[in-house]
Amino acid sequence: MSGTSLDGLDLAYCQFLKKDKDWEFKILNTKSVDYTPQFKAQLKNAINLAVPEFTDLHNFYGSWLGEQVNLFIKDYNLQVDFIASHGHTTHHKPEKGFTLQIGSGQHLANVCGIKTICDFRSNDVALGGQGAPLVPIGDMLLFSEYDFCLNLGGISNVSFQQNNKRVAYDIGIANMALNYITNKINLAYDKNGELAKSGVLNKELFYTLNNLTYYKLPYPKSTGFEWFKKEIIPVLENTKDTTENISHTLIQHICSSISNDLLAASTKKNNTLLVTGGGALNGFLMNTLKSKLGTSFTIDTTSKTVIEFKEALIFAFMGVLRHLEQPNALASVTGAKKDSSCGVIYIPQ
Repeated sequence: MSGTSLDGLDLAYCQFLKKDKDWEFKILNTKSVDYTPQFKAQLKNAINLAVPEFTDLHNFYGSWLGEQVNLFIKDYNLQVDFIASHGHTTHHKPEKGFTLQIGSGQHLANVCGIKTICDFRSNDVALGGQGAPLVPIGDMLLFSEYDFCLNLGGISNVSFQQNNKRVAYDIGIANMALNYITNKINLAYDKNGELAKSGVLNKELFYTLNNLTYYKLPYPKSTGFEWFKKEIIPVLENTKDTTENISHTLIQHICSSISNDLLAASTKKNNTLLVTGGGALNGFLMNTLKSKLGTSFTIDTTSKTVIEFKEALIFAFMGVLRHLEQPNALASVTGAKKDSSCGVIYIPQ
């Protein structure tokens, strides 16, 4: 799994067991591989590449993923049924009928010699859906004890049951914006939100962010780097203030957007909320969110392994469902014409 925050590659060796109608899981081994600054720049710039250069990167990245799989298997002496690879999203415009995750499945399969399932989003888009978010199938079947599941990655997204159906969507920006600001002072991220905590609110920036059109759109909806580049970066670049104050304001905005949506969707006084993703490790962000949600929500940040590898776990689970030819993309979440079993299977040659 490689997320929009471009932190690096997450690998998770997972085991799934179905008992009657219930699924159980174990995350047995994990590994994170940081991207070099050069590699991160390449992936970030992929959206601007011409077709030949883009295809080269797609194939190279697939082979690189295969090499990382080989190292992971060797490190832990793993016995693997198949690889489920999300790849890295470079283009996402479902309203125009396309989404693209680089990391050639055939190259990946050939390098590691293991059946590979990837391209989990395009079939849902072909059926008129957003192709995102896909994680809610795992929220529903693996984490059903929680009323709400919130992921704080580059983008924040949420899923919950509503009228006996799973509902989910991208709320808005999260770590993508926070890291963009700290990168300007050569920091990969603001550890525990200490910089943001020392800042004060920039009211003009707060108001501008809160009133972006995307937040007013009804769900199902999803977003990605294109929206961030077009709508968020210009606002940040035009804000003349300190790193601390901008970071502080971003966290206030992120938490306001999340709390407004969760409180509006809540149908009872006491809700359980599972929070995962890198943002769950940001102390100032989490304390701000708790404050804005008040007593209506009890927040569980679960184990550090699940926080950091939940998305990798669920794409592994999506691979299992695809292998079994069972639905892994929910129309109630993505807006597609029907539920579907998404993913393309590559056999090593």
